[in-house]
Amino acid sequence: MIKAIVYLLVVLSGYIAFGLQLLSGNIIIPEEIRLPLYCGICGGIGGITYCMRGVYLNACVFDRWTEKWLPWYFIRPLVSFICGVVSYVFLKSGLIVLEAQQSEHPTNLAFYALAFIAGLNVDKFIEKLEDIAQVSWGIKKSRISSKDGEND
Repeated sequence: MIKAIVYLLVVLSGYIAFGLQLLSGNIIIPEEIRLPLYCGICGGIGGITYCMRGVYLNACVFDRWTEKWLPWYFIRPLVSFICGVVSYVFLKSGLIVLEAQQSEHPTNLAFYALAFIAGLNVDKFIEKLEDIAQVSWGIKKSRISSKDGEND
């Protein structure tokens, strides 16, 4: 459990430090890459939030902590980062549409909010992407997301 907590705190610190370096201009990258990276960071923070909740629930509340879940705790923040970037791509392309009213002074908060949610709930986000892919391009859902694949 301690390994997972330390890892999550280190990755969280890394995401925050990277974000602050981007904001301060210490890391020079093209402007068109900044927003996707910020979305990745928001997604990663969402994933870490979910993992930290999992640690305290499984270790303290339900007393069912087991080491077999360590790979999940190590991989999830990275998958969440990727989902944050992917949420940007789908939102920017118009394949995901938010039903919020447009402001007179547009900001990127919708991108960050969706990225955080994508990282927080990777499974539901991927299901949503598969729904979009099925409707838009006729691509079947993966076996993992389908009801039949749950027992595989």
